[in-house]
Amino acid sequence: MIFDSLVIGGGVAGMQCALLLGSAKEKLYAKNKKVGIIMHQKSSHLQNALFNNVLGLPKGKLGSEILIEGTKELEDKYPHVTQIENEKVTAVLEIENGYKVITNKNEYESKIVVVALNYAEPFDIAGLEKYVERHSRANPMKDRIQLRNFNHLINDGLYVCGTIAGWRSQFAIAAGSGASVATDILTLWNDNVSTKIHDKI
Repeated sequence: MIFDSLVIGGGVAGMQCALLLGSAKEKLYAKNKKVGIIMHQKSSHLQNALFNNVLGLPKGKLGSEILIEGTKELEDKYPHVTQIENEKVTAVLEIENGYKVITNKNEYESKIVVVALNYAEPFDIAGLEKYVERHSRANPMKDRIQLRNFNHLINDGLYVCGTIAGWRSQFAIAAGSGASVATDILTLWNDNVSTKIHDKI
């Protein structure tokens, strides 16, 4: 399967990125773009999160609920975004027209790849190990990692968002990071004309 943009990781950063990319489907520059997300959620830090301080979320909201609800929201609102379940990425390899993403079950090609995994060790995705470095904002005692990037961009067509981009582990920060990457991709698709997607009453 070949994608225009493929997100790796079904946590808050990855799902927010996919939601925003999906929401641009009626724009001419995004109309025929194929977007996918590998919904690997098993190691997401949302699994044991409890939220009392996030704008728009009710007090006591569980991260485990958001994982389920986010998946359904993406499916209901933007069914054209391909959700790939029960696969774990083992390699991201640069090829002539983008990247080959290899999982434990399949292989995919994409012009753009977004890495949206958590920042915990071990990180064992072949092809990305050369970008791994110590996390710049996390407590050094926790031994967290990030992928070397400049404003979320690792290399041409290769982005990173969320905690593994070097951001602190806060829901709103991770969501904003995913949204930022999505608008960068939409801007790229729009012939580098700065782009954002939101609706008005």
